[in-house]
Amino acid sequence: MPITNRIADFAEDMKTWRRHLHQNPELGFNTVQTAAFVAARLREFGVDEVHEGIAKNGLIAIIRGQGDGPVIGLRADMDALPIVEETGAAYTSLTPGKMHACGHDGHTTMLLGAARYLAETRNFAGSVALIFQPAEEDGGGGQLMCQEAVLERFNIAQVYALHTAPGLPLGQFATTPGPIMGADDTFHITIKGRGAHAADPEMGIDPIAIGAQMVAAIYTIRSRMVAGQDNTVISVTQFHAGSANNIIPETAFVGGTVRTLSRETRSKIAALFPNLVQSCAAAFGATAKLTYIPGYPVTVNDPEKTAFAVDVARRISGHDQVKDDIRPELGVEDFSYFLEQRPGAYLYVGQGDGPGLHHPAFDFNDDAAPYGASFFAQLVEAAQPIRR
Repeated sequence: MPITNRIADFAEDMKTWRRHLHQNPELGFNTVQTAAFVAARLREFGVDEVHEGIAKNGLIAIIRGQGDGPVIGLRADMDALPIVEETGAAYTSLTPGKMHACGHDGHTTMLLGAARYLAETRNFAGSVALIFQPAEEDGGGGQLMCQEAVLERFNIAQVYALHTAPGLPLGQFATTPGPIMGADDTFHITIKGRGAHAADPEMGIDPIAIGAQMVAAIYTIRSRMVAGQDNTVISVTQFHAGSANNIIPETAFVGGTVRTLSRETRSKIAALFPNLVQSCAAAFGATAKLTYIPGYPVTVNDPEKTAFAVDVARRISGHDQVKDDIRPELGVEDFSYFLEQRPGAYLYVGQGDGPGLHHPAFDFNDDAAPYGASFFAQLVEAAQPIRR
């Protein structure tokens, strides 16, 4: 079965919704107008329940099918990015410095399209919970939704999400069982030495020299303390120190990120950092303060649910247009919090060539929306068929 005919019928409506969202981007948890727009469309469609104010400005809508059955969750993120738009589109952002550069306007539209179809047809048993989430980019809206126990409150048994993929041909799907996206942790290190005149370095304790040694030591974690087959990246991205050419400063700051695909490796690296940092500083007579900040966890697809989602995607796009064994990447995604608590899957849907995600010229391809909406709709019907 290709794109659902009824969804294709209102593809122009979906384009209108998406371009409205694109023109009115909102950041983080401040998705007030976006959520209001979504809620208004859902009520127009005749969904059974709309629950607002979840995770600040998120919402969950319930559509009941025919007869008893479980609840399946479908999630879309709503927030934009603090980027000055350079698409040149007629529907460019009306808010300078904010734009939908990651396709969340398209994700929201795809789920709205599925909502309209499912509310009209109700060709499924049980119920579907439509999860519209704020603050995916930076803030952990998914984590807050899980902390507010939405999965338990709405009895959601399994969860699915899509992300647009520039560079993947239009209408293709891609995913993999197990880890598909990484975890991200952040480290901040403040090294305290002793300031001195640059002509008399023996009178001080140079935090810059110590910091350089510390950076080299940090990079040995990946090369000498983690198994070679582990897909891990440690990047030092900040090194700040000093204010003049003739002064050895008192302090230096080193910061960066740790990306992992294994929960075990993630825990191991976090445990290695304190001793490495303190030992390196102490060896030169300095002290160091480490702040290690856990970020989003690994996004782990349930193998059984992934195989099921792949089968649904192949009904839409064809067997050869669905990749089921892509290489995991070390970007992060807070849908990971949902997948920690419920089985499900995260997939990419192709939108063709063009600028990449988080680029100021990126724009969601409206022709991809019917594929995503059809996937969500057919997933529900296949997961929870009506018993005749």
